[in-house]
Amino acid sequence: MKPIVQHYAAYTTEDFHVWKLLFERQMELLKDYASPLYLSCIEKVNFNAGEIPHFGKTNAVLKELTGWQLTVVPELVPQKEFFKLLAKKIFPATCWLRTMAELDYIEEPDMFHDVFGHVPLLANEAYANFMEGFGKLALQWIDVPEAISLLGRIYWFTIEFGLLRNGADINIYGAGILSSIEECRSAVGVLSKKYDFDIDTLLTTAYRTDVLQDKYFVIASFEQLYESLAEIERTIRSNIDVDIIPTYMAAVSSDNDM
Repeated sequence: MKPIVQHYAAYTTEDFHVWKLLFERQMELLKDYASPLYLSCIEKVNFNAGEIPHFGKTNAVLKELTGWQLTVVPELVPQKEFFKLLAKKIFPATCWLRTMAELDYIEEPDMFHDVFGHVPLLANEAYANFMEGFGKLALQWIDVPEAISLLGRIYWFTIEFGLLRNGADINIYGAGILSSIEECRSAVGVLSKKYDFDIDTLLTTAYRTDVLQDKYFVIASFEQLYESLAEIERTIRSNIDVDIIPTYMAAVSSDNDM
């Protein structure tokens, strides 16, 4: 049974060894390919090879920097709950680690993906604002499957598999790339296609979740990503034919009454 509370003393010697191996080999790649903003945020949240992140310590840092917090979940959470948490500046993360036998591949997200991949950039204000705004926007459309599908595509090509322009270089910021050696190699390789961030193009670009990605979208900055929320909403409204769209507050109120 997966844990719902982080009991730090319960981590085993293997857990610490797994974290150390994953952290060191990933950082060896990321020092050349990750966005400098991500690398600076790794330092801000005090992640290192010798210590499995302690949620309490990380929350204290994030609270001071951007107001975000982590909460422990045993596995992937339902969409509505996920978006509600984002809208409240809370990121759901697992606190269990893969085994040595699963070092190179695991079917469901573990702590290394959730925490190493997603959490550091929550220390960046513009990125954190995008995550919060995305959660609020998704809640407006939570009862419209077609809209949620489009928003899922946005999330996939940005938060999970996004790239960031840095002068003449293109760097990694998406958590699905940051936490995977093979995805890193695919993202920076010459065979993968890179497109400038464009909402219309992104929403008509197909992707698969069961293979290495071969198409990526490149943003100019996290400020551009945050400012795109208004365009995302306009585009969804123009593509989805609905008479009544619940507001964020209505969605939250309805859920609280259940």
